[in-house]
Order: sequence, then C-alpha cells, then structure tokens
Amino acid sequence: MTLLTVRSLTKVFPGTKALDGVDFDLRAGEIHALLGENGAGKSTLIKCLTGAYARDAGTVTLDGRPIAPRSTVEAQDLGIGTVYQEVNLLPNLTVAQNLLFGREPRRFGLIDSRALRRQAREVLTQYGLDLNVDRDLGSYSVAIQQIVAIARAVALSGKVLILDEPTASLDAREVGMVFEVVRGLRDRGLGIVFVSHFLDQVFALTDRITVLRNGRRIVTEDTAALDRMRLIEHMLGRALEDEVMHSPPPARGPRAPMLRFAGMGRRGAVEPFDLAVGQGEVVGLAGLLGSGRTETAETIFGLRPAQTGSAADENGPLRLASPRAAIAAGFGFAPEDRKTDGIVADLTLRENVVLGLQARRGWMRPIPRAEQNRLAEDYIKRLDIRTSGREKPVGELSGGNQQKVVLARWLAMNPRFLILDEPTRGIDVGAHAEILHLIHDLVERGMSLLVISSELDELIAVSDRVIVLRDRRHVAELTGAEISGETIMRAIAAAPAEGAA
Repeated sequence: MTLLTVRSLTKVFPGTKALDGVDFDLRAGEIHALLGENGAGKSTLIKCLTGAYARDAGTVTLDGRPIAPRSTVEAQDLGIGTVYQEVNLLPNLTVAQNLLFGREPRRFGLIDSRALRRQAREVLTQYGLDLNVDRDLGSYSVAIQQIVAIARAVALSGKVLILDEPTASLDAREVGMVFEVVRGLRDRGLGIVFVSHFLDQVFALTDRITVLRNGRRIVTEDTAALDRMRLIEHMLGRALEDEVMHSPPPARGPRAPMLRFAGMGRRGAVEPFDLAVGQGEVVGLAGLLGSGRTETAETIFGLRPAQTGSAADENGPLRLASPRAAIAAGFGFAPEDRKTDGIVADLTLRENVVLGLQARRGWMRPIPRAEQNRLAEDYIKRLDIRTSGREKPVGELSGGNQQKVVLARWLAMNPRFLILDEPTRGIDVGAHAEILHLIHDLVERGMSLLVISSELDELIAVSDRVIVLRDRRHVAELTGAEISGETIMRAIAAAPAEGAA
C-alpha cells in the first residue's frame, strides 16, 4: 500500500532549480533508499516533506490526503518524523526526559517523574533496550542515542520515518543495532526513507532505491534488481559504454616520495591509510560522496587530527595536529565549500589574497600596503581573475573567480603540497579549463598536489595516480594506463569481498 506520494515536486532557489518535477512513492512497511551525490536534491526533498521548505510546485499526499506542512512540528503532527546524523536531542537531559520532552505525564499540574520513567522504560522495551532512563543521554554511545532519537521520532509521528545518514558515526556493531531497530519498525508498517552514502548498507537494509541527480529523479527500482555498477552509473550520470576516456597525463617518471602518511586514520572519518606523495606528483582521490575523500584531506591537513598513524617528509617525522602545523610544514588546502570555508566575502580581493600570508607572518608585523597591492595585481594577472579591481569585494565575483582567489591565497604562501577539494565545482567551462591548466603548471614547477573530484574526466586528465575510496577506506590505487573511467567506477562499485579492481 502506498503511504506517501510525491508528484512533480519543484523547488527553486535564486539561480538554481534544486528540485525539478520530482516523483517519489513510499510504501507502508518498506525501507526506501534515497541516493544521490552532492547537489542531487536529497536534502531539499526531505526539507520539503518535513515543512522546513515550502515547495514551489507539485503535490504531496499522505494516506491519500494532500498535505503541505509549514513547519517540522506540523509535519510531525501529520505523521512524518526525521532523525539526522547529528543526534538532535539534549545530551544533558536524561533518557526519559529526551524521550518524552514536551509530552511529559503530569499530576496536579506538575511532571509526574515516576510515570515519566515508567513510560520511558515501556517505550524502550519495544526497541529491545534495557537502559537506566535516569542517566543523561550523553553518557550513552552514539548508537544508543540514535535509537532513542528514532524512538522519539516514531512516538511523535508514527507513519513516515526519514533517516538522514543515521549510521555515519557508527562502527559495524552499532550499525547492526540500528538496523535491527529499523527492520522492526518496517515490520510494524512504518514507511522508512533511508539516506546514506554507504552502498553496502543500502543493499543490506533497503527494499527499493530512488536515485536523484541534479534535482531530478533518475530511477526507482527494487534493491534486489539493481546491481552496484548500474547504481553507480545512475548516480554519476554516465554509462561505461558512453564513457569518454582520456589518457592520463604524460608519464613524468618515478618520483621519490616527498611525503609519507602511514596508518593515518580517524574513527568515524576515515579508516587508517598509507599514502606516499612524490615531488611534482598529482594524486587524485576518487569515490562517491561520503566515501572518505574529504575526510582523508582533512586528516592530512589537521582539520580532523589523525588518531592513528604518522606522517613524515624527507627530513623526518611531521606532527600534523592542526592546520597551523600543516601550514608550517608547507601544506595548503583549498576546501570544497569556498563560500563558507574559503573566501571572506566582505573583504576585498586584495585582502583575501594576503590573508593567509599575513596570518603566518603574525598580525604584529603587517604586510606593507604596497606589497599587498603588488601580490594582488600579480595574481589577478597570473590567474586571469576577472574583476574591476583589487579592491572589489570577493563576494561580488563569479564562482570561478572566487575559486581563483582562494588558489591565489595559497599560492602566495608558496606551499610545497596543495590539497584541492572539488576545485572546479560550480564554475563555468572557461574557468574550469583555466584551473586544470593551472594544476599542470604548478606540477611543472615542482609542486605536489592532492586533487579530490567527483568528475572522473577531470581526475583522469590531471592525475599521475588515483586512489579510490569506498565506505571510508582506501580500496584501490591506479597508475598509468590503469587510470580510466571504467576502472575507477568498477573499483567504486566493487563489493568488499570482490576486491578493489
């Protein structure tokens, strides 16, 4: 029986159509995976269903009745609950208080603590948990907190449960606990939407899969009828037979390792990995969103300091406990989200370019204005930044020119190792080509790069080696003629027992 029906759902933001006529159905008593890469529209669809966004067009029906929730509370009242990766409960309150917050049993106008504890224990018994409900929620594991969040969401809604990356911070045993609870809810007749980047979990848990790409629904199929390779093709938007293969960059000969990372990893971010990077070498990182690409880069750069392993260069061990330490070691990092983590929109182009250099120098030793002007003008010319002048606020530049400003800031610091996370995302074709040309130019000058990209053609065009990641693990290393769209996709799609590629 169809529980939730979405037809022609459309949501438009200035300059982009986040959802373009999306259809979606959820049956009672099923677990339905919602998949897609960054910008596919998953989060926007969820927010439209849960009242966080108002849709611009289309219809949504629940139990055959049209709905248009105007808030998450209204969506809960209609029967739609959501649990996110980051548990949105109150860790400093008890388990019982979290479960029944806002619905506490009362006696003579006051909260009846005995009844509160009794009801909480009764609820948790349905999930196979025997907890001390008087303990603070934060004292329990993340898996227990997720199950408590699920129990609360079901109690508040009880028809549709949306699980948005609920296992992202869990280990294998904890994932099993959550899966057991979710399967039990399915058997009770709930319709469950499961959003995850872990394909092994999707195939192990779900009944059907819907893939979104660029705001459109691409396919809905039974999980059992969809193999991994076709699923990857749907998500990435390319079929192998249509793949335009590019030759890897010209062989530059073997490179003595300049940097070595041995057994580096961080729980919940990326499994321990070994990686060597030679001088003047480009190492590409490939994998689906959530595979551990960005987490690998952030671990190397000290944004998520490694809990295991070590780093070294030709002079000995490196301690990369923070971005400051990484910068001191000659590292640079241009992040994926340039608007949030890269540029300072209200500062001028000049100020953005010299920002990193000034921070390294110390604010007590300001860079002379004439030197700031020279640096800004130099990089405007070298990177062909399209601007009316160096004093223009960076927030007023196009996306491609903003990306060039971020690169200019790091180049001004003359790093020996530069990490580029999705360097061409959201920029026009001309700027895309210019940035790829810049990568080749930097390599010719001896700089080493780690390049993360969802665009396989881009990785093939610039990489000497490609490391493939899946489910937070480095699973394959491709070199020379091995680097092709087909081999990368097969390594991404391979089941763990099959090996990497």
